[in-house]
Amino acid sequence: MDEEFRTLTERVRASLSTPQETAAHASLLVLVRQGTPAAREQLARILVAPEQPLWARETAAFVLGSAGDRRAFETLVLLLNYREPARCATAARVLARLGDPRTARAAAALATNPLRTAYSLHPIRLLVELRAAESVPSLVAALERQLGARDRHWAIARACVEGLGAIGDERAIPALTAAAQHIRLSAAAAAALARITGEGAVTGGGAPEPAGKGGAAEKVGEARVL
Repeated sequence: MDEEFRTLTERVRASLSTPQETAAHASLLVLVRQGTPAAREQLARILVAPEQPLWARETAAFVLGSAGDRRAFETLVLLLNYREPARCATAARVLARLGDPRTARAAAALATNPLRTAYSLHPIRLLVELRAAESVPSLVAALERQLGARDRHWAIARACVEGLGAIGDERAIPALTAAAQHIRLSAAAAAALARITGEGAVTGGGAPEPAGKGGAAEKVGEARVL
């Protein structure tokens, strides 16, 4: 946690733009270092107080969540689906440690929200790490949505494929078999299927995919088991 907190602190410092913000951040770090019950209560108040800067809420949520204080949950979930990947990654790590039973359900909701697909990478990775009941159905749903989309988020689809392979649940086989038809996913899908079935790799194929926005059509061949 110490190294993670140092990284967070450096990132926050780099984002501060006024002497007032710098002074407020220094005061917050003093509060964090106290580590007393009274200090934790003040950190918890930062999470819900109006007009608190996001960096202050993130710092307070990190400290409380890392200590197992579930009052950090809502702020961490907000940050898990934020537009800045560094904040998402930090929130995911703390949520994995927090052990709140609501975490998997929240991650599943974010991973399958079609309006937030571009920001769903870290919720997907968190679902893989949690190995919760929601993990496989949510990853399959997110992958199938990408396979059926006209403009696909390939990084998101690949994360689903790799995550399903890591979990190793046979329920993922139909979605992974479909993913193997797409040249951008074929290698990852082959590896995932091999991990689940133990029967070797699958290479992708099929008819050419229609070009996405700004991209050329891709040629693919037929799926075959090696």
